[in-house]
Amino acid sequence: MTHEFRGTSMKYTILLALIMIVLGLTGLFGQAGQRGGQAAPAGGTQGERGGGQAPQTPRAAAPFDMTGYWVSIVTEDWRFRMVTPPKGDFASIPTNQAGTDVGQKWDPAKDEAAGEQCKSYGAPAIMRVPGRVHITWQDDNTMKVETDAGQQTRLFYFGAIQPPAGPLTWQGNSVSNWELAGGRRGGPATGGSLKVVTTGFRAGYLRKNGYPYSDKTRVTEFYDRTNESNGDSWLVVTTIVNDPVYLAQEFVTSTHFKKQADATGWNPQPCTAR
Repeated sequence: MTHEFRGTSMKYTILLALIMIVLGLTGLFGQAGQRGGQAAPAGGTQGERGGGQAPQTPRAAAPFDMTGYWVSIVTEDWRFRMVTPPKGDFASIPTNQAGTDVGQKWDPAKDEAAGEQCKSYGAPAIMRVPGRVHITWQDDNTMKVETDAGQQTRLFYFGAIQPPAGPLTWQGNSVSNWELAGGRRGGPATGGSLKVVTTGFRAGYLRKNGYPYSDKTRVTEFYDRTNESNGDSWLVVTTIVNDPVYLAQEFVTSTHFKKQADATGWNPQPCTAR
C-alpha cells in the first residue's frame, strides 16, 4: 500500500509540474505577442518614437538624387539607335510572327501623313532614343522626366493613381516606388533603386523601323545611380518590356546616362518618323 501511495503521489507531482511549465510558457508567449505579435503600421512605431512625425514623402525618402540633366552614352546597339535600321532588321528583339508581319509593313510616309511621327517615342522605347533627359520633382510625390528627343514628358507617380480619362497617350501611366537596400538592424537605407511600372499607353514602335508593341504592353524599369572615383555619375536604366501580342518573350535592355553639370547641349526637337 505504501509503495502504491508513493507511486501515485509521484505521478501527481510530475503532472502538476508539467502543468505549471505549460502555463508559464503560455504567459511568456502572450507577452511576446503583445510586444511583436501585432505589428504596428509602417511608420507608426517610428512616429511614436519621433514624437508623432509623419512618414517621409517619396522625395525626402529618395536613396539617391536623380534630378538634373543626363546625356545618353550609346555604347551598345549603335546601329539600331544612332541611325534608323533598314526595314525588316529586327535583330536582338524577341520577335514573333505577328510582330514581324506588322513590322514588314512599316511606312514612315504613312505615319507622317497621319501625324504619328512619335510612334517610336512611347514609354517602351523613349529611354533608348539618343539625347538628353531632364529630371525634376513636380511635387513631393511625382517625379518628372523630360526628353529633348521627341519633346516627351513622363510623370512617375508614387502610390496608387487614377488613370486620367480620355484617349491613351504615348507615355501612359507610371506607378513608382523606391526599392531600398542596406539599412541593417532597422537603420536607414544605404542605397536602392527606383522601380517604375508603366501601362495604359498607345501602341507604337519598339524601334524606329516599325517593329510594333501593342497597347497591352507592360513596361518595368529600374533606375540606379553609380558614382565613380573620378567624379562621374551614371544613371543606369534597365527596361523590361512585356507584350503578349508582339513579343515571344520579355525584351530587356540596359541604357546608360552620364550626369551633366548643367543644361549644356539641351536641344528639344520634335518627333521624326524616319
